[in-house]
Amino acid sequence: MANVLVVHGGGPTAVINASLYGVIEEARQQDAIDHVYGAIGGSEAIFKERFLDLMAYPEDKLKLLLTTPATAIGSSRYALEQEDYEAMPAVFKKHDIRYVLLNGGNGTMDTCGKIHRACKDAGVCVVGIPKTVDNDIAITDHTPGYGSAARYLAETVAEVGVDVKSLPIHVCVVEAMGRNAGWITAASALARKKPGDAPHLIYLPERPFHEEEFLEDVKRLHEEKGGVVVVASEGLKDESGKPIVPPVFQTGRSVYYGDVGAYLAELVIKKLGIKARSEKPGICGRASIGLQSAVDRDEAVLAGREALKAAIRGEGGKMVGFVREETPDGSYRISVNMIPIEEVMLYEKSVPQEYINDRGNDVDEKFVRWCRPLIGGDIPDYMDFQELYKESKR
Repeated sequence: MANVLVVHGGGPTAVINASLYGVIEEARQQDAIDHVYGAIGGSEAIFKERFLDLMAYPEDKLKLLLTTPATAIGSSRYALEQEDYEAMPAVFKKHDIRYVLLNGGNGTMDTCGKIHRACKDAGVCVVGIPKTVDNDIAITDHTPGYGSAARYLAETVAEVGVDVKSLPIHVCVVEAMGRNAGWITAASALARKKPGDAPHLIYLPERPFHEEEFLEDVKRLHEEKGGVVVVASEGLKDESGKPIVPPVFQTGRSVYYGDVGAYLAELVIKKLGIKARSEKPGICGRASIGLQSAVDRDEAVLAGREALKAAIRGEGGKMVGFVREETPDGSYRISVNMIPIEEVMLYEKSVPQEYINDRGNDVDEKFVRWCRPLIGGDIPDYMDFQELYKESKR
């Protein structure tokens, strides 16, 4: 008999606990597994031996993991040192831990690779479970956590768009998370039901931000519509690669971004004399269970299951990945592959240039088709008597 240890790293998502549930469910079907331990508080918990046996809890409690936001076992951004890695094999041996599963983003996959190297000669198999709302892990088609964050932003922007349209007197700038990748920002395009719907402008960090073009576009749209909705990434940069708003704080990969939304709203007010305001959903999007994508949740469970299966097969030093399959009817389907961890350690996947329009202020239909299946169904329809009135007068 052998034990499993699950470690969460970095910022949580709406489905990270679903991957944990998948590991536990798979472990129950494996005769070789005795205990599934959760590292309480992230990677630091390993050498401090803060382990909790998760299989000791009844199914009705464990099933709550599927609809529990954040991470039930805790996470951290603790920077492990070389001596920490060197101490791990003895800790794992002490607790009969043969399989270690790390669930996280780019930084956590880097940690996963280093733990693998430190422990492979000790007979400990280390496997990565991808997780990040940013969707910036390399190789895999997408990551668990992204679909829910994408749905949250799309629904939020759709609601903001209805609000602004009903009282069209100002510009509203919605700032989206995503660090150096614009995947979440781009997902706001799924808010549109018909041409002219919000968002009216979308700015990703994959293209340099041009202030004058932004102001030109806002002015034109305000004259046309009265109310304008802009979605902008927190990681916008100018042509020199410098953030348009300096970060408030940065240490390693942890960045507290400046308020890009407020900066752009202020530009509109000062340069154009138009009323403007900013909204910053921030971690609301990664914590929302109410707008959790069912597709995202189910794939997160699958990732947890497949990670444990791979570990039992002895496929250490790899991460679970998703491959989007071509189907005869064009329906959405994925398969799972195992990606060598060296191919994903700290590599960031950006939104392809082919998904962005020529002016750099929107995404195209190719991105929408790629993203739509991940959010778990269309966003709601809304009643619009204003449009019905206009149609009746034509």
